Amino acid sequence: MSYNSFLNKPENALRRAEELLTISQPSAALALLHEILSSRRHKTWSPTYEKIIILYLDLCLQLGRSREAKDGLHQYRNLSQSQAPGSLEAVIRHLIEASEKKCREAKEAADKGELPKPEEKGEGEEATGDDDDADFYEGSHLLLSTMSTDPEKAQRDTAVLLPALKFLWEVYRAVLDILKSNSKLERLYHGAAVAALKFCGEYKRRVEFRRLCDMMRMHLGNLSKFGGVGTVTFDAGRNNKVRGWEGWTAESIELHLQTRFAQLETASALRLYTEGFRTVEDIYNILQISRARRKLPGVNSPPPKAKIMAAYYEKLTNLFWVSENYLFHAFAWYKYYSLCKEYNRGMSDDMKTTQASAVLLAALCIPTTTSDINKVTGNSLGRDAIQSTVEDDIAKEKMARMATLLGFHTREPSRDALLAEIRSRNIIDDVPDYLRDLYVILEDSTDPLDMVEKARPLLDTLRAESANTESSDEDAEDNTLGRYVDPLTNMLILKLIFNLSAAYHTISLDHVKKLTSGLGVSFEQMEKSIILSAQSRALSVRIDHRAGCIRFGSAALESDEMRGQLSTLAKRLTTACNIISPPNVSSISAERAALYADVRSSIESEHINTLERKVVIEKRKEEAERLVQERLRAEEAQRKAEELARKAEEDRRLAREQKMREKEKLQKIQDEMDAMEKKRYLTAMGRNVENMTVEQLKEVDTAALAKEHADKANKKKEEAERKVKEAARQLDYLVRAVRIEELPRIKEAYDTKIEDDRTRYEQDVFEKATRAKTQWEKDVKEKASLRDCSVFNYTSEFKSTIMAARTGVHEKLCREEDERAELEAEKGKLSRARKRKSDEARRAEEAKIAAEKAEADRKAEEERQRKEEERRQRQEELEKKERMRMEEQREREQRERSERSQPAPAAGGGNKYVPPSRRGGGSRWGGSGGGSSSDRGGGYGGGRYEGRDSAGSRPTNSRWS
Repeated sequence: MSYNSFLNKPENALRRAEELLTISQPSAALALLHEILSSRRHKTWSPTYEKIIILYLDLCLQLGRSREAKDGLHQYRNLSQSQAPGSLEAVIRHLIEASEKKCREAKEAADKGELPKPEEKGEGEEATGDDDDADFYEGSHLLLSTMSTDPEKAQRDTAVLLPALKFLWEVYRAVLDILKSNSKLERLYHGAAVAALKFCGEYKRRVEFRRLCDMMRMHLGNLSKFGGVGTVTFDAGRNNKVRGWEGWTAESIELHLQTRFAQLETASALRLYTEGFRTVEDIYNILQISRARRKLPGVNSPPPKAKIMAAYYEKLTNLFWVSENYLFHAFAWYKYYSLCKEYNRGMSDDMKTTQASAVLLAALCIPTTTSDINKVTGNSLGRDAIQSTVEDDIAKEKMARMATLLGFHTREPSRDALLAEIRSRNIIDDVPDYLRDLYVILEDSTDPLDMVEKARPLLDTLRAESANTESSDEDAEDNTLGRYVDPLTNMLILKLIFNLSAAYHTISLDHVKKLTSGLGVSFEQMEKSIILSAQSRALSVRIDHRAGCIRFGSAALESDEMRGQLSTLAKRLTTACNIISPPNVSSISAERAALYADVRSSIESEHINTLERKVVIEKRKEEAERLVQERLRAEEAQRKAEELARKAEEDRRLAREQKMREKEKLQKIQDEMDAMEKKRYLTAMGRNVENMTVEQLKEVDTAALAKEHADKANKKKEEAERKVKEAARQLDYLVRAVRIEELPRIKEAYDTKIEDDRTRYEQDVFEKATRAKTQWEKDVKEKASLRDCSVFNYTSEFKSTIMAARTGVHEKLCREEDERAELEAEKGKLSRARKRKSDEARRAEEAKIAAEKAEADRKAEEERQRKEEERRQRQEELEKKERMRMEEQREREQRERSERSQPAPAAGGGNKYVPPSRRGGGSRWGGSGGGSSSDRGGGYGGGRYEGRDSAGSRPTNSRWS
């Protein structure tokens, strides 16, 4: 079977691929199926193609060919997207499930310590791998394998698990790229995205997770930019970047939100907080799209469901808690509690109490900033406060932007604002009494000596109740209120230090340890909290380990108090000296009067000197301006000269470029003609010329191609003739052998048939005679019985009566038949006459049509010959004009060369312009004005026009030959 039969019938290709698999040639089967999928002959989908693509993808999975799998998916997408989207969905689901199954099996094999067999690796691990494989295996994995405590396990993972992980990752990328703008398969797109996110989270693929987030963000950006957000009806034909996209709907917005929620959860699990915050921005953009659609006239699009938004804020609480951003963690808890309280009608009292307690505790865990302390104390730290304000501007802008993205009620989220909102909404009424007492201690208590004693049993109660409700699972423990104990303890320590700073200037470390002894916190942890608070300028405190004390207050030498000490000291010393030794007022007045008299006497001379100096300055200014003007005029003249020189050089350059362009144009035309001839030969020989580059075509020899084409044609013809003769000879031998073998069998069968026929004939004759004798005997008995009854005496009379009646009927029927025959004969004559007349008219019409057609053909042929003659004449005129233009250009170039070669005239004087007619005493077109005809072409070394003779014959270029 020929290769074209596979391309013409996909069923044959599928059957051939299965045969190749049975003989262990998966690479050949994969190549054959790839040719079928990428062939341009087939543009109509059929169920056979679904079987082909499934087998193709299974082979890619078996051999580890991720790039071929991606190419095959794209080809099948182009074939089935508009005709059978359900088939495309089934194929993609099959590929994802098979890849995930292989990945799970590889992980189990790696955990068991199994290494891949050598025969399982040959096909898929060829040397033709792409650069992504190297990037996937090297880098961090290689570094981690060298530092691993179990090198054998690292080796097993690299050899067994990583190929499966890479193939699965490439499958996810290809599927998301194919389905990025397909509204019919939007659920499949989001299902694949969620599966890819689970893959990144399960196998800790942080780099792939970042790439996945960037890719999904790019898809969302394209849909937002080109996806018709601001229109009611979307036309997908306006922009092919969103081909297959039918516009934003409430369902699509909900699917995008759910996918981003899964992305947010994965970012929290992988501790990639930057990606988590960028995901929050994506969710904000999706919500903006929903809000923009609701504002359009004629669009009845409901807002996102409260259940979805509540789930969003619940995931945000986990993200901000893991990233230790207690401020936005508390605000997320507040939004979650507000949504649940407003829309969750089945919310129980215990759930309401738990959520309200979480909101309050999250707000109390927010660290106190410098601005909050300044608001409480009403003072400032001077330079430190200014510096803190400058450094916190960017942070405040980021916090305001994040608050806007998360949909919070304020653009300046702070601890005091959230606590004020909690008090105004009476959320404190829903929390237990011991939490209200803890809130009072942390917010209103100012006694540092007993606040720890009061707060310790409350924290123990919180820890005990959380321990009763938490499960054995660590993930469940993170969702209880017990996780707030440690942050609240730190806040209690900072509150204690702040109250101590307000009451004491110095306090011993032993006393502080005694005050915090019941909290179960080591001094190192307490010291770390104090240092962090001091670094954030929330407190001004120093720990003096040498003296064993804590000192409060600022000791910076560059503070506002220290910076003005010297000037203040000088002023106060001057005041004290004036008090101790008062100055002599009369002597000071006499000195001032003498000074004023001296000034009045010299004022006239100073005025004259000032006027003289003014005149000198004016003269110097005029001289400087004159020099500047002269310099400018010189520069202007030099600039004009340079401009003229530059223009002349530019004109010469343009002339050279024009000549080069003409030469390149002619050469390009010649090359194109040669390339067309080579392509014609190559196409006739059955080669693919679409993928050949210009350099490859130039390397092909036309004569060798023609010879090879002729040889191939002759060889093909001889091969066909040889095959026909061979087939005829084989058929002759086969028929002759069959006849020789079947001759005795035919004779034997003939003899058997003759014997059977004779036996059957004798039996039939015997049975017929027996039946006849039996019937005769029966008839004789019946005749005898009739004769005994005298029936035959009345038969003649009955016969005559019946025959008379039948004779009358027969005569009547004969008369009717004669009349009918005469009528039919008359009708036949008329029909034959009409037929002869119609045939004559038809023949005349056909003759007329034939004559008109012949006349039209004759006129069409004359018109074609006339147009051909006109085209030939126009072609000759164009060639004639081109030759004349080339000759004129050649003569012009020769004249220019001859003019440039003439010596400068002796007379004429200076740099004046001398026309060409006076350079050398002759005419421009005279004999002395230019070179002879034999000198043409010598200025530029000949070139394309060296083949002209003195009579001005045509150039020897192949275009004119």
